[in-house]
Amino acid sequence: MQNSTQAANAWRILFLLFLANLFNFFDRTIPAIIIEPIRMEWHLSDFQLGIIGTAFTLVYAIAGLPLGRMADTGSRSKLMGWGLFAWSGLTAINGMVGSFWTFLLVRMGIGIGEASYAPAANSLIGDLFPAHRRARAMGIFMLGLPLGLLLAFFTIGAMVKAFDSWRAPFFIAAVPGMILAVFMFYIKEPARGAAETVQVSQERVDRPIRRVLAVPTFLWLVLAGLCFNFATYACNSFLVPMLQRYFLMPLQDAAVATGVIVGLTGLVGLTLGGWIADKIHQRVANGRLLFAASSLIISTVTTAWALHAGRIEIGVFVALFSVGWLFAYNFYTCVYTAIQDVVEPRLRATAMALFFAGLYLLGGGMGPIVVGGLSDHFAHLAMYADGAAQMTEAYKAVGLHDAMYLIPVALFLTMLFLFQASRSFVRDAKRMKDGLGSVEVPAVAATA
Repeated sequence: MQNSTQAANAWRILFLLFLANLFNFFDRTIPAIIIEPIRMEWHLSDFQLGIIGTAFTLVYAIAGLPLGRMADTGSRSKLMGWGLFAWSGLTAINGMVGSFWTFLLVRMGIGIGEASYAPAANSLIGDLFPAHRRARAMGIFMLGLPLGLLLAFFTIGAMVKAFDSWRAPFFIAAVPGMILAVFMFYIKEPARGAAETVQVSQERVDRPIRRVLAVPTFLWLVLAGLCFNFATYACNSFLVPMLQRYFLMPLQDAAVATGVIVGLTGLVGLTLGGWIADKIHQRVANGRLLFAASSLIISTVTTAWALHAGRIEIGVFVALFSVGWLFAYNFYTCVYTAIQDVVEPRLRATAMALFFAGLYLLGGGMGPIVVGGLSDHFAHLAMYADGAAQMTEAYKAVGLHDAMYLIPVALFLTMLFLFQASRSFVRDAKRMKDGLGSVEVPAVAATA
C-alpha cells in the first residue's frame, strides 16, 4: 500500500485553477448586474429576465455531462484551455448583439464553454491533494466564486458608468480570460488517483453513470445542490434589481451592496469554513456534512428575517443577508469534498458533471425563471389590490421582493438533504475505499 501523497506542483496548479474559476464567475455574473438597463432597452418582463439565466444554466448542465466524461478519459488541461478560450471569446460577442434573442443564444454558447471547466478542475484537485487536505484546497479553488462575484459587482457598475454603456463590461472581461487560457495548456497533470492511499487502476470503468448513481450519499447531495443552486442563482440574478426597485438604490450602489452580500462573505466563508471542515472531519467522519447542515439553518433564518423586515435600513438588510450567505458558503467546501470521499478517482469528473447537471438543470436553471415569473405574478396582484389599471415600477418592486422569499425556502430544503447525506456518508466512504482494495486510514493518522 502506498502513502497518500500530494503532488509537488499542487499549489501552483491550484492557483491557476483558482484564477480561471474567478473569471468563470465574473463572466457569468455580468448580465445580473446590467439587467435593468437591458430590461429598459428591450422592454422585457421579469420572466424574460429569468429566461436569460435559465437558458445559460440549462445548456451548462446538459453540456457538462459529455464534457465530464471527456475529462475522465482525456486531457483535462486541454479541455479547460479550449473551454476558457471559447467562453471568453463569446463573452466579447455578447457585447455586440442587438436583440434579446441574439443575446440569449450567445449566453447559451458561453454556457457550453464554461461547462468544460468545473468537472475537469474538481477531478484534477482530487488527484493533486490527499483526502485530509482537500477541503482546504477546495476552499481555495472555490474562492474564485466570491472573488469573481466581488470583482464583478464592485467594478461592472463603474464600467457602465464610465463608458455610458452596458456593453462595455463584456469586452473588458474577455481579455484576461483569453490570456489565461494559454497557461491552461501547460498544466502537468498527475495520474488519476495519484493522491490516494492505494494504486488506482487507469483503465476505463464500465457503466460509469450507473455506478455513480448507485451511491446513496451522492444522490442526497444532488438534491441538496439542486435546492442550494436554486437559491443562489435566484439571488445572484435578482438581488441587484430588487435593491434598485425596492430600496431605490442606483445601479452602482446596488451592485456594490450585492458584492458585499454574495462576494465579500465568501472570502471568509470559504477560507475559514474549509479549515473548520477539515478539523471536524479529523474527529467526526461525517462532520463536514453535519457542519454544512448546521450552517444552512443559520442561512435560512437570517435571509428570511431580512426579507420579512420589509423596507428596513439598507445597512441592516445587507448585514442580515450577508450573515446568511457567509454560512451558506460552507456548502461548497463540505459537499464538493464529500463527493470526492464517496466516489472513486476514475469517476470523479463524471460524478461532478452529474452533480452539476442536477444543480443547474433543476436548481440554477429553475431559480431565475421561477422567481422571475412569480415576481410578475405578485406585481399584478399588488396592482389589482390597489385597483390600479396600469403596471408601475412600485408594483414591480413589491412583486420582486415577495418572490425572493423562495430563497430561504430553498436554503431550508438544502439543510434537510444535507442532513440525510450525513447519515449515509460513513458507509459510502468505506465502500469506496474497500472497492479500491485499501484499508481505511484514520483521518488523524493521515495528518501525522
